[in-house]
Amino acid sequence: MSADAVAIAWSSISALGRDAADLAPTVAESARVAIARDAELARAGLARPFVGRVPAALFQEEDGPRRDRAARLLGAASRELALQLDRVRPAWRELRVGLALGTSSGGMPSLEEVFTARHRGEPVSAELARRATYFGPVEAAVDAAGLVPDRIAPRVQILAACAASTFAIGLASRWLARGAADLVIAGGYDALALLVAAGFEALRATTPTTPRPFHLGRDGMSLGEGAGLVALVSSRAEPSVPRRFAVLGFGASTDAVHITAPDRSGDGLARAMAAALRDADRAPADVSFVSAHATATPFNDAMEARALTSTFGAHVPPTQSLKAQIGHTLGAAGAIETLAAAASLERGLAPAAVIVGPLDPDCPVTLLERASPLEEVATEAVGRGRPCVLKVSAAFGGSNAALVIASGADAGAPRRRPPRRVFLAARARVGVAEEALSWLDRAGIAADRIAKLDTLSLVACGAVARLAAEGAPIDGAGVVAGHALGTTDIDERFFARILARGGGAGEPRLFPATSPNVCAGHAAILFHLTGPSAATCGGLDGGTEALALAAELVAAGDAERVVVFAVDDVGAASRDILRAGFPHAREPAVGAVALLLTAAADGALAEVPLDLVARHEGELVGHEALDRRIDELTTGGVPPAEGAT
Repeated sequence: MSADAVAIAWSSISALGRDAADLAPTVAESARVAIARDAELARAGLARPFVGRVPAALFQEEDGPRRDRAARLLGAASRELALQLDRVRPAWRELRVGLALGTSSGGMPSLEEVFTARHRGEPVSAELARRATYFGPVEAAVDAAGLVPDRIAPRVQILAACAASTFAIGLASRWLARGAADLVIAGGYDALALLVAAGFEALRATTPTTPRPFHLGRDGMSLGEGAGLVALVSSRAEPSVPRRFAVLGFGASTDAVHITAPDRSGDGLARAMAAALRDADRAPADVSFVSAHATATPFNDAMEARALTSTFGAHVPPTQSLKAQIGHTLGAAGAIETLAAAASLERGLAPAAVIVGPLDPDCPVTLLERASPLEEVATEAVGRGRPCVLKVSAAFGGSNAALVIASGADAGAPRRRPPRRVFLAARARVGVAEEALSWLDRAGIAADRIAKLDTLSLVACGAVARLAAEGAPIDGAGVVAGHALGTTDIDERFFARILARGGGAGEPRLFPATSPNVCAGHAAILFHLTGPSAATCGGLDGGTEALALAAELVAAGDAERVVVFAVDDVGAASRDILRAGFPHAREPAVGAVALLLTAAADGALAEVPLDLVARHEGELVGHEALDRRIDELTTGGVPPAEGAT
C-alpha cells in the first residue's frame, strides 16, 4: 500500500534551535555542532558527559513547573506546530485528527523523581505519579495543540527505542492511506535523563570526545534531546495548502539476532530499506541522499554501511549523520532527522556531515564537507531518477524502520488498494513466571538463554512459547508488545545503584531491560520473528494499542502475520504510581496474553477491526484489559460475565 501522505506543517526543537531550518545548512555551509560537556551530568558523576542539550531559553517558559523536561520539549514542538496549522489550515481541529508519537523513555525525568522520593521514604503525589509514566508527556502535546483528548483517533504511542518516531511517521502514513484520519500529528520526543545517560555510559556506548560517524577510531555516541512533529494529510487532499514534503514509503523489520548489538551483516536494516523503496515505487538510483542512523559506535556504523552498500552497491549517495551535530535524541531521532532531511530537500541541497579525519574503509559512505546542490553531487548511478531521500533507523531489540521522502510536488497520485481484513488466528495466556518457564522449556529454549531474560521478558516470552507450542505458525512474523507501565520496576532497580553510588555506578547487564521494546526483541530472537517490531504505551490500556498497531501492519501488507502480546509484572514502584495517580485502575496480576494476527481467514477465532480504541480510563489495565477485549471480539462484542475466563 502506498504511503500517501504529505506534510503541511512541521516543528522541531533540538540543541541547534527551534526550527527544522536550523538543522539544514545553507549552500556551501559546513555542519554545525551543538554537542558540549554538560555540567549537570558531570556533577551527577558521569565520566563522559558530552551531550546535545536544548538551551533552557528555547522552551523553559512552556507550561512552567507542572511539566517535566520531556513534556516541555514536546509541548513546545506541539504548540509551534499548532500555530503553523492555524495559519495554513485554520479549521484543522474540526477534522478527524490522529496522533502517532514515538519515544524511548517518555516521562523519565519525572520517573526519576518518583524513585528519589521512594528512596527517601517520601510519598508520591497523584500529580507526580501521572506524569512519571511512559505516556505522561502525551498530555502536554494534546494540551499545547488545543485538542480535545476524547476526539483524537486513531492514537498510539510507540516505544521502539531509537526507531520509534520513524515508525510513528510510517504508521501515520498508513492511517491516511486507508482514510482512518484526515490529519495526523506524528513524530517523537525524548529528554536527557540521568538514568538513560548512565545506562549508555555503563554500556561503553558514549564517547569521551565528539561523535565521529563512519570514521576510523570512532568510539561512541553523544546523547541529545528534543522533539520533532509533522502534520500529515492525504496526498488526495489540501490542494491549496503548501506541501512541505511527501512521505512516499515506509518499511520495517527486525534483526532477531541480539538485544543491543546490530546484525553485523546489515540484513535486517537492508530489508527495511528495500521495503520502504518498494512501497515508494522508487529505485536506489532515485535516492539523492541518505539520512543515516549513524550513532558513531563501531559495530552499528559498520552494520549500517553494509546495509547501504547492499542496497546501493559501490555508489552510496551522500550520507547525512545528524547525531554528530545534535546528539542521539533517541525516540525523537527519526522525526528530527526526517525534518532536517526535508529542510535540505526544500533547499535543493545535499547536507554537510561532520568530518574529523579519515573514514573507516569498512564504511564506504560519502560524507560532504559542505552542503552542495543536489545536481552537483548526482552521478550516473545516484540521484538521476526521481529525487528522494532515504531515512533509516535502528534500535535496541533489533527494530529497524525506514522512510522514503520527497518534495511535496513529487507526491503524485496515490496508489490505492483496500486494506486487507485482519483475523485473530491464535491466543495464549500465562500467569506467574513459573508457568512461563514451563512453556519455554516445552518450546525447547535453552536454559542459558532463558537465564538472560528479565522478568517482563520471561513472562512475555512464556506466552509466545505457549502460542507456538499450541501450533500457531509464528516463524518470521512481526511482533508488537503492549505495556501499561512499561519497565518501571526494572528502571527503579537500575536507578537504585545510581542514587546510592552516583552516575558512574550503572549496571550494564541491567540497562538494556529498561527499554520497553526489549521484551519484543527477546521474543524475536527466541522465536525468529523478523517482521516489523515495536512496543506501545500510550496509556494503561497499552495492550489494545498493540493490537491496533499490529492489525494496521497486517492490513497494510507490512507483515503477513504479527505476534501481539501484553505483559505485566507490577512491583513496588508501579504499585505506588497506580495507587497514587490512577485510583480507578485495578492492579493487574503477573501475566501475559499473546495473540497471532494474520490476513488468512481460515480457522480464525475472530475478525479484528482496524479502528480499535484503547480504554485507558477503564478499570482493567495491561494484559488483563487486552484479555477482556479479545473476549469481546470472540463473543461478538458481548463482554463476558464478571469473573469469567
